[in-house]
Amino acid sequence: MADKNSSNYLAAELRTSFGKGAARKIRALNKIPAVIYGHGTEPQHVTLPGHQVALIIRKSNQVLELDIEGKSQLALVKDVQKDPVRQIIEHLDLIVVRKGEKVTIDVSVRVEGEPAGGAAAIQDNTSVSVEAEATHIPEFFTVSVEGVEAGTSIYAKDIELPSGSTLISDPELLIVNVSIPEEADLGDSETGEETAEETPAESAE
Repeated sequence: MADKNSSNYLAAELRTSFGKGAARKIRALNKIPAVIYGHGTEPQHVTLPGHQVALIIRKSNQVLELDIEGKSQLALVKDVQKDPVRQIIEHLDLIVVRKGEKVTIDVSVRVEGEPAGGAAAIQDNTSVSVEAEATHIPEFFTVSVEGVEAGTSIYAKDIELPSGSTLISDPELLIVNVSIPEEADLGDSETGEETAEETPAESAE
C-alpha cells in the first residue's frame, strides 16, 4: 500500500472517458487527467486531485506515491502540460518506477555567492543530466562562486553530486564562467570628455 503519510501520496481514480470534453469536465472538478506508462505495462489513465498535484510539482522530478483504487504505484512526473495563458495544469505524463531503480533525469543547477573583484558569474547551462535512484532524485545542485576570481570556469565535472548520483552529461559541459564585465560605455565617456574640452574653444571663436 502507498504511504498515506507521505507528502507525495495521492489517491488516483481510474478513468474510462477520454477526449477534450472529458478532460474539461475533470478540470472543472479541480482534478487533473494523467496517464501512467512504462516497464512494458499497459498505459493507465487516471484522475488526480488538482490542488495536491499543484503543490507537489512545484519541485521538479517528483516521484508520486499513487493509490490506484487500493493498488500502490510509484510514478515519476515526466511531463507537465499547462495552459500557456492561464498556466493551469491540463495533463500529466507519469512513468512507472520501482524502489531501487535508477533513472536518468535533468536536474537544475543554481549559482550562489558573489565572485571576487567585481567579477560577474555568467551561467551557461542551467541543468545537467544525472542517473539517480528513482526515490532519491536530487531537487537541484548548487554551485558556489563566492570569492571566485575572474577567468575561472566551472564545468559539470566540478559539481558535487550526492551519493548514489552519477553524471551523465559531458563532464566538460560549461556551467558557469566568471569574468570581468566589459565596460561598454568606456568609449562614450571618452568621447564625452573630448567634446567637453572642445566646447570652450569653439565658444571663444
